[in-house]
Formats: sequence, structure tokens, C-alpha cells
Amino acid sequence: MIERRPAGASEAIRRDAEVLAEFVSLYCDGHHAARPRAPFTAGGAVGEYCGTSAGELCDECSSLLKYAVSMRIRCPHDPKPSCKKCPSHCYRPEYREKIRKVMKYSGMQCIKKGRVSLLKKYFF
Repeated sequence: MIERRPAGASEAIRRDAEVLAEFVSLYCDGHHAARPRAPFTAGGAVGEYCGTSAGELCDECSSLLKYAVSMRIRCPHDPKPSCKKCPSHCYRPEYREKIRKVMKYSGMQCIKKGRVSLLKKYFF
């Protein structure tokens, strides 16, 4: 059986994937600047939704972004609640802790750098 999504769901997923890419990129810049990096690439639906919005990431951050976007794509809730308030946590515990760190760090960086528009895009 093919799962049907409401018409606006694709755009919501795309927006969420772009914000995730921005947040992971900020985190990678701040924590993994010395690590080797490569342009973010992904196949399938993850690549379709992320595109090249992540820029260059280390292997660890690239893996985290692929996982996070794939979980967002598979989210059964409509409308999607924030992950911390979700009744069914889909992230494996180690990824859940990593994404918490990314969100906390990147959110503060957005505020410090005056990128409040990115936060508005994420929260509203």
C-alpha cells in the first residue's frame, strides 16, 4: 500500500530538511572545523529534500543529517509535532542525543548571529 501525504506535506518536509541542514552545518562548522569535509550528497528522497543546502560536512555530521531527514520523511504525524513533544520517538537514542546537541548549539548561534529568521522558519 502506498502512503499518501497531504498536498502541503512535501513542502513542510522540504522546509524542515533545509532547516536541519542549516543547523547541522552550523554545528559542524563550530565543532568539527579541523575534520576533513566533503560536499553533502544523498540519494533517494533524502537527496531530493535536502539538495545541496548543507554545503560541506564531516562524515559524522553528514551521517546525522541523512538520518534526521530520513526520519522526518518517515514521520507518520500530520501535522508533525516537535520531536521533543512527540508521542512516538523514532530516533535511536544515540541520534536523539546528537540532534539535541546540534539544535541547542545551532539555535544559540542563530540568536548570537542575528539569524532569527532561521529560527522563525523552524518554529513557525
